[in-house]
Amino acid sequence: MRIRLEGNRAEITLGMIHLREVFTVTAMSRAYPDRSRPHTYRVYVRIIPRKDT
Repeated sequence: MRIRLEGNRAEITLGMIHLREVFTVTAMSRAYPDRSRPHTYRVYVRIIPRKDT
């Protein structure tokens, strides 16, 4: 699954922390600046369900 996170750097970091609690993150893009909103970025993340044993 591919997810796009949008927000300032702190919001994206917090979102990644929460995603990693539930999913396995397999890839993450660099932070792309949002042209229409200053100090806002987007990051693309690929995740898979975590396999708990």
